[in-house]
Amino acid sequence: MSSQAGLKPLAVIVGPAHPLRGGLATYNERLARELALQYRVIILTFRLQYPGFLFPGQTQYSQDPVPQDLEMDVALNSINPLNWLRVGWKYRQMRPDLVIFRWWMPFFGPCFGTFARLLRGNKHSRLVAITDNILPHEKRIIDRPFSFWFLPALHGAVAMSRSVLSDFQQYGLPQPLPKSLYHAHPLYDNFGAALDRETACQQLQIDPEYRYLLFFGFIRRYKGLDLLLDAMAQLSDTPWKLIVAGEFYEDAKPYEQQIQALGLSEQVLMHTRFIENDEVAAYFCASDCVVQPYRSATQSGVSQIAYHFEIPMVITDVGGLSELVPQGQAGWVCAPEPQAIADAIRSVMLPENHHRIVAQLPKLKKQFSWNSMVKSLQDAAHSQIA
Repeated sequence: MSSQAGLKPLAVIVGPAHPLRGGLATYNERLARELALQYRVIILTFRLQYPGFLFPGQTQYSQDPVPQDLEMDVALNSINPLNWLRVGWKYRQMRPDLVIFRWWMPFFGPCFGTFARLLRGNKHSRLVAITDNILPHEKRIIDRPFSFWFLPALHGAVAMSRSVLSDFQQYGLPQPLPKSLYHAHPLYDNFGAALDRETACQQLQIDPEYRYLLFFGFIRRYKGLDLLLDAMAQLSDTPWKLIVAGEFYEDAKPYEQQIQALGLSEQVLMHTRFIENDEVAAYFCASDCVVQPYRSATQSGVSQIAYHFEIPMVITDVGGLSELVPQGQAGWVCAPEPQAIADAIRSVMLPENHHRIVAQLPKLKKQFSWNSMVKSLQDAAHSQIA
């Protein structure tokens, strides 16, 4: 099913998509729609992504309806080698022109590496990865050998932060990738149009008289919610409230105890569940500032949602986060410490700064193009080294 006269070439995206939920699935589905301007696109997603005991959230599956405009093959089993061989042989015979792997965790190295090597045997398919990380935030003994099985099977890779691009050069792969490029995470523009603030507050059932800070996304230690809670204690003289919107991927009790100990029960609104795609607009459009107090990071899709809805940001200067948020233009960059986070929030929320940032965001967000990401993937995949 590769390119023939009168037919589009075939592209395959390997990674999460419906019926799985979350930011990776949302990204892959949006990328598929962009690729569909040039290719016939299949998203090869997981029948089993994680064994239940390894998944930290409540469920891996989405409640959203099946996207009718996308062609999806729910076939991969991340832990079954016979499945990798069967599915890999099927796609080897299909001879796709472009195969894009979404690489975010070495756990998938055996599955992806075996699949990739089978595909390369057809001497036609070009293989590239979009890399969120080379190594995950929480490191494990399997990381290096599993990554070494997968990454050298590629023709190229596109890193979504310069820190990850640097990791490629320092990681010591036994067979260096022919080509690795940097491209920023494209704009998350698939959560619908912006809502007016009053409508957004009404949907969330919160008082529009207050101003709101937003912590968005699943909650793990490296995301630094505890640092933000300490910062909120230093902002107790303000009328600002913090919305925590996302599911706990670790024990919630320490955070609940911290909120009580700091006397923040009235200042922090805990919406700690998975936020469905059709709810995202309300959370961002009700908020005056998105805060990402991460201890470590490579890049973040949360920043790209904030850009889409034109909401100022406070981010910590870790990994590749500051590449996306120029100081004083899209928000404020600070150290991952409570006092620095509190000071940065005060700076962004000053009326003159806030108004200036909001006015600049429409221009700044134009740089994050999906079309440009597709071109980078094609460039990395079609290096001249076989």
